[in-house]
Amino acid sequence: MEVALVTVGDELLAGDTANTNASWLAERLTGRGVAVERVTTVPDRVPDIAGVVREYRDAYDAVIVTGGVGPTHDDVTMDGVAAAVGVELAESEEALAHLTEHGGYAADDLAEGTAHLPAGARVVHNEVGVAPGCVIGAVYVFPGVPSEMRAMFESVADEFAGATTYTETVRTAEPESRLLDRLATVRDRYDVSVGSYPGEHVRVKITGADEALVGEAAAWLRERVESPAADDAVHADED
Repeated sequence: MEVALVTVGDELLAGDTANTNASWLAERLTGRGVAVERVTTVPDRVPDIAGVVREYRDAYDAVIVTGGVGPTHDDVTMDGVAAAVGVELAESEEALAHLTEHGGYAADDLAEGTAHLPAGARVVHNEVGVAPGCVIGAVYVFPGVPSEMRAMFESVADEFAGATTYTETVRTAEPESRLLDRLATVRDRYDVSVGSYPGEHVRVKITGADEALVGEAAAWLRERVESPAADDAVHADED
């Protein structure tokens, strides 16, 4: 299963807010065996949202959109998604009923547009906030508030699945540039994916569908790289 993530918000593009939703979703999806193929951030503009959602829904198995959901002036994500799939926004009676019957709100207290979703969308109820999310086709739309987004994703998480993968990490004190031949060898010999990430020490991430082969590949590489000093290795593991 291949998925694209779209995060919406001028504040993300300006650096005022860290894009923790994208990293959290990517980690959760990868853990479920789903390949995250794109992560894109767009401003609070309907044409931008509509364009990227339209492109990605044709290219991937699912699109997850977060941010810009609600009744305020810059919450235009539902408008953009509706435009992308060619429908109008309409008040969802199911969403409104949930807010009044289970959320403890009176209909007159809700801001205009709170329960407006793309026509025909399936409601994803917001159990920790107000603004509902939705699913239309293979496009999933959640609020940007992290606690609300996470709760909504967990309610539909079983709809995202792929082949189980296994990962081991090898740390080394050697610079990344000196590892190229060994990384290529371990990748080809054991048919695994290899990623290297520099930092205080280089972390080599070995991933594959066969748990035993991943373990063998990691063991082979550990024997052939310079390990961090014992104190440094403990510190890196704690980080």
